[in-house]
Amino acid sequence: MMMHATSHAGRTARAARVVVPALLLVAGCASSAGPSIETPPPTTEPSRPYPVQASEMVAPVDRSTRPMPGEPPVLSLPEPVSMTLANGLGVVVIEKRDIPLVQVNLLVRAGSVLDPQRLPGLASLTADMLDEGAAGKSALEIADAFEMLGARFGVAAGMHHAQLTLRVPVARLEQALAVAADVALRPDFPADELERLRLERLTALIRAHDEPYAIADALAKQALFGPEHPYGRNVTEAALRAVGVNDVRGFWQQWWRPNNATVVVVGDIDPARARALTENAFGGWQQAEVRPQQVAAASQVQGRTVHLVDKPGAAQSVIIIGRIGAARSSPDYYALQVMNTILGGQFTSRLNQNLRETHGYSYGASSSFEFLPAPGPFTAAAAVQTAVTGAALREFFNELEGIRQPIPAEEVERAKNYLAMRYPAQFQSVAGIAAEVGNALLYELPLSTLDETIERVLAVSPVDVERVARQYVDPANVEIIVVGDRTVVEQQIREQNLGDVRVLEVADVLGPVPSLR
Repeated sequence: MMMHATSHAGRTARAARVVVPALLLVAGCASSAGPSIETPPPTTEPSRPYPVQASEMVAPVDRSTRPMPGEPPVLSLPEPVSMTLANGLGVVVIEKRDIPLVQVNLLVRAGSVLDPQRLPGLASLTADMLDEGAAGKSALEIADAFEMLGARFGVAAGMHHAQLTLRVPVARLEQALAVAADVALRPDFPADELERLRLERLTALIRAHDEPYAIADALAKQALFGPEHPYGRNVTEAALRAVGVNDVRGFWQQWWRPNNATVVVVGDIDPARARALTENAFGGWQQAEVRPQQVAAASQVQGRTVHLVDKPGAAQSVIIIGRIGAARSSPDYYALQVMNTILGGQFTSRLNQNLRETHGYSYGASSSFEFLPAPGPFTAAAAVQTAVTGAALREFFNELEGIRQPIPAEEVERAKNYLAMRYPAQFQSVAGIAAEVGNALLYELPLSTLDETIERVLAVSPVDVERVARQYVDPANVEIIVVGDRTVVEQQIREQNLGDVRVLEVADVLGPVPSLR
């Protein structure tokens, strides 16, 4: 029937192509034989018979002043319900009944800070191996099972936590949790999948040798924290080749325990039902002794050193300027957020306006604090044109010095409003709410912090901003990373008199390019 319909349509189209030219020919003949018809001139009269009323006229807009922002949206989350199962597994439930979806995040304190010194990357590899085969099912069978349930699933490890995430229609939650529990509790760790993941990571390490951002980021971690600190480690070829199935299984057995984990459930479900389903899926998970690991604060940077990594022929220089920042638990957290928004945390920040808009050195410049359980890095960064590397460094330091001076009250207000206005958007979805709850758990903050954030941001004063800028932004004591063409940029850098210049090759940062043989 479909073929017949298509054939009929084709015949109709061919007939139309024959008829249309014929009609045009007839029309043309008629036009040449008949009298000409004059087109009336366009009218300048209004199309309606009545005049424009005064109330319909649009008042001119005054664009000489910035419009005032409205009131920040009110964020009011449902009260979280917390409980603990008999095996020590924590459960936090937040109801969100507008859509029949549920987000379940299993947070396990099994991040990269727990990697053995000789095997950086083990936590990440362990997390990635979990869904490569579990409870006798292959990776494809696991993926098909989630797909048939309409579920979105993932598992990965960060610096302090590993996380299994599941989003599924509420009607399929029980079945999806059963598959997720297989992944977390009954992984098979197939050797052939480990070899595939090892090859993927070796390939990524090869690519990193050609990516200036990856080189700069790896060197910044080393320079700020040192290779012995958990925040300063980079994955190496030696570690990738040394890791085996027993290492992966041993890490999972040691750290993936219910008394070292919390389940966050957000969505169209009540606490009693959430507890019952969680207990059914994870109640048989065996607890074991887990000793909490604390990350020590790194020593602050003293003096200035420029680390220049030669990347011959590079069209841009990647610049990272950094020092040790603050922990998430710092009482200065909100003032630092406001200060950094002014310095480099938004498009209209000082750094971006200077390097991008005023000078055209870069497509974008920014700064950030990485707030972690222990003080993380504070960095300012940009990729700039090779020919203006020295000039760009000068402007970076002009802004780092400038932020330490008194800041106009209206600039502080704009930054506070920027943060306050955008914060509630992070709670629009079940996934967003679960992520924010997970962050609070990671930093061991009371969940009431989520509702208090806007109020505490708006309470920051210009005096607070100036104080934290002077305390945490110290241009005289920073590590300076530049990845670029040494033949073009070295002299530019030395002319800035920023400190000792240490010249490196890419292999000094990432090691030799790995072989895939």
